[in-house]
Amino acid sequence: MRLAAVSALAIVSVFGVAAIAQDSGAEADTAAPVDELHQLANELFEPIPSMVPAVEGNAVTREKVELGRMLWFDPRLSASGVLSCNSCHNLAMGGDDNLETSIGHGWQRGPRNSPTVFNAVFNVAQFWDGRAEDLRTQATGPIQAAVEMAATPELVLSVLNSMPEYQERFALAFPGEDEPLTFDNVARAIEAFEATLITPASRFDQYLEGNLNILSDEEKEGLQLFIDTGCAGCHAGVNLGGQDYFPFGVVERPGSEILPPNDKGRFAVTQTASDEYVFRAVPLRNVELTAPYFHSGKVWDLEQAVAIMGVSQLGADLSEEEVQAISAFLRTLTGEQPSVELPILPVSTPETPQPSPQVKNSLEPEDAVQDQTSVR
Repeated sequence: MRLAAVSALAIVSVFGVAAIAQDSGAEADTAAPVDELHQLANELFEPIPSMVPAVEGNAVTREKVELGRMLWFDPRLSASGVLSCNSCHNLAMGGDDNLETSIGHGWQRGPRNSPTVFNAVFNVAQFWDGRAEDLRTQATGPIQAAVEMAATPELVLSVLNSMPEYQERFALAFPGEDEPLTFDNVARAIEAFEATLITPASRFDQYLEGNLNILSDEEKEGLQLFIDTGCAGCHAGVNLGGQDYFPFGVVERPGSEILPPNDKGRFAVTQTASDEYVFRAVPLRNVELTAPYFHSGKVWDLEQAVAIMGVSQLGADLSEEEVQAISAFLRTLTGEQPSVELPILPVSTPETPQPSPQVKNSLEPEDAVQDQTSVR
């Protein structure tokens, strides 16, 4: 395998260990051999923790998670009474909907591929353009988006207040608050539930934790290539991505069939020219489960996606064998999927607003079309 060149510090660290062993005389003869790839991987990546992470400003309690689970699956939070959070982020299908772009209110198609919610709690920000700073902010967007659930905060609160069980559950989840059933607390409960949607114990995580034989030779070769070619420059850390923003097409911009010219990515958030066609680096955890790929959802094959990234981001025309090896490594990132029991939702009452499939939210139709570039 080739010596990785992406991290000079990591390489110094690797050889620093070897140098110390040589200087220790007789001890060097009995020391276990240094696995350079394993050490370098631990410099660049982190395993998914097995425990639910803390969420800043929002304690993840059992009552809040249970409430969030119910809200996640409740289609009555949408104007049509048809769509729920799980519609676009199906927990049985890798945390997304496996569609090119999601189908929303009135059979409208969204403009971007639905990202997985698994391990989203570890991302620096949410959505492809990073406009939501946390899961709480993100949770309110799809509920109100005209092209998605098309509801309003007023409708959501009317629905939830119409059912005594929801009133009781909000009081339990947010004790001591004068008014526990608020739209902000809807988002906080969903955020707490999403924080539990983590996928630890992938084979790659087990490799990082010391099981050096769990990856095949081809998968290790793919890991080495992933580092050597520069993939890890954007896809590192615990989520192998999700931590920074990069242009799509650093070396060569993909064609319009993959990179739609009317979606300029983070530019819509910052209005800065240098952010045109800049997107958050996609997290690669469970990537084999989340086809189709890219924000446009135009590529259905993982090997094809790897080859495109090689040319567009790295200027590397990867061989078929290299593409196969990198793809084999990426498939080791599939972790244990969260086991989520389908909740039994409160029964509607005569006071529960009836679904209105044709009702839009406060956005005018032309605004909804314009706003599609910021839905995901």
